[in-house]
Amino acid sequence: MLGRAVSRDSRVSPVDNLFSTDTRHLPVLLEEVVTALAPRAGATLVDATFGGGGYARALLARPIARLVAIDRDPAAVARARALAASEPRLLVLEGRFGDLERLLAEAGIARVDGIVADLGLSSDQLEDPSRGFSFQADGPLDMRMDGVGPTAADLLARLDERALADLFARLGDEPDARRIARAIVKRRARAPLVRTGELRALVAAVKGPRAARAHHDPATRVFQALRMAVNDEQGELERLLAASVRVLAPGGRLAIVSFHSGEDRLVKHWVESDGGRRVARSRHRPAPAREPAPRLVWQERGIVRPSAEELARNPRARSARLRVAIRTEAPAEEESEGAGRLRRAA
Repeated sequence: MLGRAVSRDSRVSPVDNLFSTDTRHLPVLLEEVVTALAPRAGATLVDATFGGGGYARALLARPIARLVAIDRDPAAVARARALAASEPRLLVLEGRFGDLERLLAEAGIARVDGIVADLGLSSDQLEDPSRGFSFQADGPLDMRMDGVGPTAADLLARLDERALADLFARLGDEPDARRIARAIVKRRARAPLVRTGELRALVAAVKGPRAARAHHDPATRVFQALRMAVNDEQGELERLLAASVRVLAPGGRLAIVSFHSGEDRLVKHWVESDGGRRVARSRHRPAPAREPAPRLVWQERGIVRPSAEELARNPRARSARLRVAIRTEAPAEEESEGAGRLRRAA
């Protein structure tokens, strides 16, 4: 791994207090996330993806009242609990961030002032071959965040060719999705794909030598799509967005760091359509007599990307993008039927 990230914001220093010695993960867009959440005295914030704890430590360096850390990965939960043993303001909740509202309610928390979620993998997950997230070292095709449910190998063995091609194209933006799906079905007729090295070799063979010279590994998009499917990552994101408007206090901030264009589109569509309540106008669909007031508005339009300095320090941040929304005074209501269109739009 590269060296530790050094913050230019003196309020987030000293750096040595922000990083744990038991993690190799560098938090992405750290300064930008902390600034976006505007932590203040007395605030209750949520780190919905604790991971290596980089955001949590930076936020706990501010005079906030409480930080709620959520993660579904047992290793990350253990790391968070170790930090909580010496930090009484940190409350650790094990579970999926899509269950945010229920987890907070069970902890007796009705409203929070800010939520951050990093939708990428941590370096600790990527660099453990036994987890099956990465093709850099051979390991089992598992990819489960919490060790529950079907593995990536199960999906490769069970889905038909058409479903596999759809998965790779929709969740991985893979241009050779059909050819790769066809090769997987042909290969599994002889023997199942159960190792990351086997899948990587198959994808590389399908894509050919030209893909091997690309700036990223030929199997990157296939692995990404499988991981997202195994962990229902887009479904979890939709549930998080829906919960955010019910648990954020007026003026509260929602900061989402994504690494995949589909996830970023989902966040953008959700905020701009207010969870499906505000429908795009056209001559076939005139504006309603009275549109509901938006529950979330952008802090700034557009996305925030890592600086050149951060990319030099942490190349894994290259596809990261941050969007920040602010909760308005509008009352939280149930989503309309239009919310179901969001995943298809993304």
